[in-house]
Amino acid sequence: MIGRLSGEKVIGIKQTSKALKNKLGKKLYVAKDADLKLVEPIIELAKSNSLQIVYVETMKELGSLCAIKVSAATALIL
Repeated sequence: MIGRLSGEKVIGIKQTSKALKNKLGKKLYVAKDADLKLVEPIIELAKSNSLQIVYVETMKELGSLCAIKVSAATALIL
């Protein structure tokens, strides 16, 4: 079980993608139920940056881990 994601982070596909393109980030969180077409490019960017990727069961769970009241497909710890 993962606890709340602490520290500086970006949440969501657009913000995560932007940060990864700028070579930022330490650990990527991806919801397993997110649309594969949307998260696949982000996963590839994370792999090319040699980041650890953690998969979370649902988008709702990832949103809760980020302490937001909506679902999230991705989150990146900076």
